[in-house]
Amino acid sequence: MGRPQIWKPVRRFLTFAYSYPVRSYSMASARGALIVLEGVDHSGKTTQCMKLVEALKKHGKKAELIRFPDRTTAIGSVINDYLGNKCELHDFAIHLLFSANRWEAVPRMEKLLSEGTSLIVDRYAYSGVAFTAAKGLDMKRCQHSDIGLPRPDLVIYLTLPPEEAAKRSEYGGERYEQTDFQEKVAENFKVLQEKDWKIVNANQTIEELHTHILELAMEAVTKSSCQPILPLWKHTENGYA
Repeated sequence: MGRPQIWKPVRRFLTFAYSYPVRSYSMASARGALIVLEGVDHSGKTTQCMKLVEALKKHGKKAELIRFPDRTTAIGSVINDYLGNKCELHDFAIHLLFSANRWEAVPRMEKLLSEGTSLIVDRYAYSGVAFTAAKGLDMKRCQHSDIGLPRPDLVIYLTLPPEEAAKRSEYGGERYEQTDFQEKVAENFKVLQEKDWKIVNANQTIEELHTHILELAMEAVTKSSCQPILPLWKHTENGYA
């Protein structure tokens, strides 16, 4: 009975996303860093995000974990049902829900960053595009709904062959956890990759991987503290910057 009510907040957040100004976010004082970990499913992102938050806190830095999709919201609950194969949605409809799920977090993200809290984000818009485009949808079209989100100060991409990821525990429990599909996702990440991404081999021990990631994160926290937050995928006459 309650499920149809989801479309009211969905419409509200999609309207917000498409009308939200593409701008830079200037901070009056030292801000936190926006650090994103990306990769195929079961590449170790969640474990490393949690370890990174704790390590930054031990180094005297304010830090908080954000995971996308956020399954605790009304929109996130629909996404959770979809990923768990409990409902079916048009490919672009679920893409827009993933995007709306990110947009509804923006006000809180901006507040935390402005207060000096670094955000460690487990998946972001890059995943949204890579996964939807793996279904055959146009990549540029997929990017459109996330234009103007806060641009990460650091993107760490964990590389792991999908066949290796498939050997890890609990693989296959959700809709997208299929080796053939994950290979397409990995190829799309290569297209989306920007020159300042840090590419890290995830096929190593948890502690070895953590040490490398922490080093990259500490550098990003220092560098970004007095820099404005730029908009993601700024639209230009020639495409997306």
